[in-house]
Amino acid sequence: MQYSAPMTRSGGSRGELSLQRHFAPRSRCFGCGLANADGLRIESFPDGEGGLVATWSPAAHHEAFDGVLNGGIIGALMDCHSNWTAASHLMTRRGATRPSVCVTAEYTVRLLRPTPTDRPLTIRSRVAESTDDRATIDAWIESDGIQTATCRGTFVAVGPGHPAYAAWER
Repeated sequence: MQYSAPMTRSGGSRGELSLQRHFAPRSRCFGCGLANADGLRIESFPDGEGGLVATWSPAAHHEAFDGVLNGGIIGALMDCHSNWTAASHLMTRRGATRPSVCVTAEYTVRLLRPTPTDRPLTIRSRVAESTDDRATIDAWIESDGIQTATCRGTFVAVGPGHPAYAAWER
């Protein structure tokens, strides 16, 4: 992932903006839209190993029951983080300066164990395979270094005529 980032984020590397803050600061997506005050507002960063990483802290209203994160929230976290992994990978693959908007073609989440809500979670991802317009992504959530959920999804770059095209610029 290559892009210049002039600012620092809390807990991040000096001079590094999240992909969302750099490329889509006005997005209202529930999972990753920084302009959605009621959303999850995840921020994804290159991990230096070809994937992305995000740290996210759940709140009580994200729980399925006391102390355990809701499975739908887990799905939303991994869907958005994986989508940004695909978009950034396809941007690099194409030699572009901005990522194409990608949409989710499919994703499957496996809940391995309860995901706690009393501490920050780490979301990681890697590209499993890709073509010129789509990428399959493997992602997982960790709590204290232990995987609690995994995801595999396929994400497709869209062009003019698709309802999501240029969605990050609105």
